Amino acid sequence: MPCDFLSLANIGVQQLQPYQAGKPIEELQRELGLTNIVKLASNENPLGLSDAVKSALQALLFNLTRYPDANGFYLKQALADKYTVSCQQITLGNGSNDLLELVARAFVTSDHEVILAQHAFIVYSLIIQAISAKAVVVPAKEYGHDLTAMLAAITVKTKLIFIANPNNPTGSFLAQSDLYAFLTKVPSNVLVVLDEAYFEYVTITARGNSLEWISEFANLIVSRTFSKAYGLAGLRIGYMISNTQIADILNRVRQPFNCNVLALKAAEVVLADEDFLNETVALNDRGMRDLTQFFERYSLEYIPSMGNFITVNVNSRITEQLSDKKSGDEVYQLLLQEGIIVRPITVYGLEDHLRISIGTQLENQRFKDALIKVLNLKRN
Repeated sequence: MPCDFLSLANIGVQQLQPYQAGKPIEELQRELGLTNIVKLASNENPLGLSDAVKSALQALLFNLTRYPDANGFYLKQALADKYTVSCQQITLGNGSNDLLELVARAFVTSDHEVILAQHAFIVYSLIIQAISAKAVVVPAKEYGHDLTAMLAAITVKTKLIFIANPNNPTGSFLAQSDLYAFLTKVPSNVLVVLDEAYFEYVTITARGNSLEWISEFANLIVSRTFSKAYGLAGLRIGYMISNTQIADILNRVRQPFNCNVLALKAAEVVLADEDFLNETVALNDRGMRDLTQFFERYSLEYIPSMGNFITVNVNSRITEQLSDKKSGDEVYQLLLQEGIIVRPITVYGLEDHLRISIGTQLENQRFKDALIKVLNLKRN
């Protein structure tokens, strides 16, 4: 008699649906036979690898038979120097997703509650469900976090709060003063993970320095990544900065070699490449202006974003200019036929929206031309 292995899995895992990543270019090539494809789905850096990283990786290609440094000494030292923290405060991960899961695994059980916002990064809820904890989803405020409501949701069972700033997929951003006031009211035994995956894209005037708060709020953990602005999405490397005791706990549960040789070196090199980062941010700023102006020109509502992506309502209109209503998923499929990959976000409760990563000028233009075609847009 065959065994029902699903019934053997943890309760949370039994009902879990796998994370759906942005469609790869190669998959669309196989499905439709297209060759000139633009991918604006996964918030990747359209500039690719920096020249300094390319050189560093080539030098390592003949030394991949050795295990990586399990402690990531040189990358930790570079991060410590850049952000004026100690190496003992840093935890390295196989992308920041790895680290988000480490926090939950280390501190949360099925008896606990974890607070997150509606429309927040879906990985949070997947992590919570996998460990059979209770997710307390607080309704969004203007597509972002309602900090007052999140404070009100704290109970004796609350162990962890996830906050993404900027938030993915909406791009909403919390002012530093509001975040600070929030932290002063969170009980010291409730951990707060501040996910700053898009930190480098935030304007300098709005950015602040959340790392300075860790000495005041021992329950604060700041998560960042090299996947976005630094262009290392394929190598999978991120980091968390916390107080030393939390970092010690996270390092007890992480895999011994969770960061590979190439990722460690690439991150160390690109962290010092200010020119590349400045070029990346400048390209993103130009592309963001271009797309927001385009949406305004065609009366499409969008959510103002501090990330390297923007979310647009494909059914919004001030004048009656759309010939018929199409869901975000339907528009996504039509764009695929034009060789444009964007991100449908129905799973976030945003059925009428699409998330578009900022690309190069040519990629952005291809997207605009395709959207005009599939929605039959008429300029105001």
